[in-house]
Amino acid sequence: MLTDKRNIAFFAHADAGKTSLTEQILHISGRIKQPGSVDAGTTHTDFLPVEKERGISVCSSHTNFEWNGVRINLVDTPGHVDFSADVERIMNAIDGAILVISAAEGLQAHTLHLWNALKSRNIPVLIFVNKIDRSGADVENLLIEIKREWKQEPLCLQAVADEGSPGVQIRSIWRNELQSESITELVVADNETMLDQFLSGIEIPFNDLCSQLAEMVAKRKAFPVIFGSAKFSIGIEELLDSIVNYLPSPYGSPERSLSAVVFGVSFDKTMGKVAHVRIVDGSISNRESIRITSKNQEEKVIQIRQLSGGKFEEIQKAEAGDIVGVCGLSIVEVGDILGQEGSFEYRRDGSMVPLLTVRAKPVNDKDYFALAEALTQLSVEDPMLQFEWNREDGEMNVSVMGWIQMEVLERILFDRFGVAAVFENPTKIYKETPMSSAEGYARYWMPKPCWAIVKFKIEPGVPGSGVVYSSEVSVNSIAQKYQNEVERTIASSLKQGIKGWEVTDLRITLVEGEDHEIHSRPGDFTIATPMAIMNGLVNCGTVLLEPIFSFQIRAVEELLGSVTSDITKMRGSFETPEIEDGKFVLRGLLPVATSQDYSVKLSSRSGGKAGISTQFFGYQPCLDELGVIRPYRGISPLDEAKWILKARGAIQ
Repeated sequence: MLTDKRNIAFFAHADAGKTSLTEQILHISGRIKQPGSVDAGTTHTDFLPVEKERGISVCSSHTNFEWNGVRINLVDTPGHVDFSADVERIMNAIDGAILVISAAEGLQAHTLHLWNALKSRNIPVLIFVNKIDRSGADVENLLIEIKREWKQEPLCLQAVADEGSPGVQIRSIWRNELQSESITELVVADNETMLDQFLSGIEIPFNDLCSQLAEMVAKRKAFPVIFGSAKFSIGIEELLDSIVNYLPSPYGSPERSLSAVVFGVSFDKTMGKVAHVRIVDGSISNRESIRITSKNQEEKVIQIRQLSGGKFEEIQKAEAGDIVGVCGLSIVEVGDILGQEGSFEYRRDGSMVPLLTVRAKPVNDKDYFALAEALTQLSVEDPMLQFEWNREDGEMNVSVMGWIQMEVLERILFDRFGVAAVFENPTKIYKETPMSSAEGYARYWMPKPCWAIVKFKIEPGVPGSGVVYSSEVSVNSIAQKYQNEVERTIASSLKQGIKGWEVTDLRITLVEGEDHEIHSRPGDFTIATPMAIMNGLVNCGTVLLEPIFSFQIRAVEELLGSVTSDITKMRGSFETPEIEDGKFVLRGLLPVATSQDYSVKLSSRSGGKAGISTQFFGYQPCLDELGVIRPYRGISPLDEAKWILKARGAIQ
């Protein structure tokens, strides 16, 4: 373990004070002379013009500092749900998290989502309760909420007095001179030797208790809570001490062979693509060639950067446990592995998915190609944008999480690329799945030289299973190199089905086929596969799938009837409500198409006495008339003549 390093990130719902907290930490640690202001647009980590003007973080920002001899790499992540994809990427680079919660606003819907995402990745968490000075701060109620919603007992390391006022004070109850008996009992209960000593009346050194607590935090058996106020610089040193004392060090060794993961990509005007890399083992030196395992290619490192806000420091070498920017790797993408594959792999979370697809258009026609180039670059930085450019009809589409992201994209396109653009015709993202089993066939053997014959069996799959592919065809019928090409082409063949949406939750089996010793080329099977897949989808028919939210509504009991009526009208379903002390909790499922604006309606109707939290749940079947069916964009493989001509470059 690399005990002199920590890789951490701040996570929070919007307006919890995460960026202000980062500024105070950088100031107190000596990294910056004065803390910046979110309102004044002077913060170290919010460096984009759109961030300064809006006062919100729209992309993650890296920085670093030292505390008590430990180097801490810190990432300040966006708080708004529209930028969840960026948050997901950062979770692939850290060993510990600080979840920031506002004492005034309490647990928000996005806080719960972040907690679940961190839990699913088994990332250790410290909780920082911010804004304890704010009017309306209610620490006791917040702790009750945490216990009820997370099924965890929060471990408070401090006591709070005079909360909700500028005179608020915190007092440590976990230090060498004063050890809370309840915390001590919790810690020793997890260690048999310590428990025996404790029960025997033997005094246990405080440092040993802290080490044991750190082990519990690393195993997610304990979640220490620190209280403070970023505005008044309260609790900052206590948080820094807790980061060093309780969050785990990175695993790895600089003596081993290189193993690293690319968790992000950005672009620099001078150096081009910058790969954001977490080094697990080994090291990276300037000017050395490194292997991009995912691409099976090598490229030379031109520059290594220690990132800090919008600035960077050039370094000559980075080692295990470091988070750096690497220039010169022109072919890397988010999720790529550098060097040897290790235990630290890139993970994508299916709960963080874009829900809208929108059409992008330049304000001035002369910027058409510049817009396409800009969106291509942005989609490399954020693969969730899923940029599609259909040159045949001149249409450009991107996938987004919500309206805020659309507005920010428009501003980024103008600030970074000088392109004025607008987004129009937002549509919920639907999918489709096979209605029944059928076969799809294609024979591509004219005009010579070409030869590719394939037949697939297409069957409905288990909901949520995605695409499952297999082959029953002997390599004597179709050579393995051609079968590899078929498998590689399956994903792109399913981007659009017969209703215009991505096809999912199906099993595809290659059951027959034929190559030709003289005429076959790998590209022939790239052309034939989509033709056969689309033929099979026509034969089996498809069912439209719509995106679904899971929801939780909290309100006073007298609103239960009107709320359940609303859910029914929105085509939702719900479980038996939980009623206690004149309030109810209702959980269930809602179509995204009918419920995206319901939070505003619910709050208005209840006078602020009701709230709803939602999370993406998955896709479920819906009737065609309740969804959206789109025409195929571009040339469809069903139009075999044009499809072949397009693939062979005969038409544009």
